[in-house]
Amino acid sequence: MKTRQKDREVPGPDEPWSEICPGLWMGGHYWTNRAGELQPAVVGGEFDLVVSLFTLPGHGPSAAVEHVVVELPDGPLMPDQIGAVQQLAIRVSAATRAGRSVLVRCHSGYNRSGLVVGQALIELGSDPGDAVDLVRRKRSPWALNNEVFEQYLTAGLDVAYLLTGLEPLH
Repeated sequence: MKTRQKDREVPGPDEPWSEICPGLWMGGHYWTNRAGELQPAVVGGEFDLVVSLFTLPGHGPSAAVEHVVVELPDGPLMPDQIGAVQQLAIRVSAATRAGRSVLVRCHSGYNRSGLVVGQALIELGSDPGDAVDLVRRKRSPWALNNEVFEQYLTAGLDVAYLLTGLEPLH
């Protein structure tokens, strides 16, 4: 499955991961250093739970860390994929509430991770617009630059799930 769109001219993040709210981190598999060079973001044992929406060998986490892998495309989702985002957000928000450190990551740490973190923030009580703003303020202004994902959050994932499951009229 192709999981990453390559058609965007978006600068890479300037750090491997960013704390969005206490204990909830968002990141990617790559980041860009001050010299403009792409660097691998390798997770060791820094987090209690790592949710990977994109994976590459050698990027961790260590074997002692709880690791959930659900590969998602960086584009419109099918109903079952939206359901997976909802379940991941519930799991992430519960872990955050319990005081666990959580990293949600995708390729660059902008869109897929932003969707799950945004929904987790909503589960934790944030307004959808405030959740999107917080993700952008804490991670990067480029976070959630996939307009479809922003629309999923602002419309609500339940609505997005229902709408994506509709059959076209003939």
